[in-house]
Amino acid sequence: MKFLNNFSFPMLIILAILMGIAPFNAEPHLIEKLNMLMAGTLVKPLDIFDLLMHSAPLILLIIKSVLYFTETNKAT
Repeated sequence: MKFLNNFSFPMLIILAILMGIAPFNAEPHLIEKLNMLMAGTLVKPLDIFDLLMHSAPLILLIIKSVLYFTETNKAT
């Protein structure tokens, strides 16, 4: 996963927070799309893309964290 080495932890954390709470003046899209997913109403391609776009930094942060901690535990 050399691709993830291009992103630092602080940058991914900031991106995950900003994309997770955007837009700032209404209900965040990530929360709205997750509610739609739970209700079974997430059917439009634009809504699916929106969910993926807003959750991508969080997913990358989780994957990078898991890989980092598994490599750290192997070294000790």
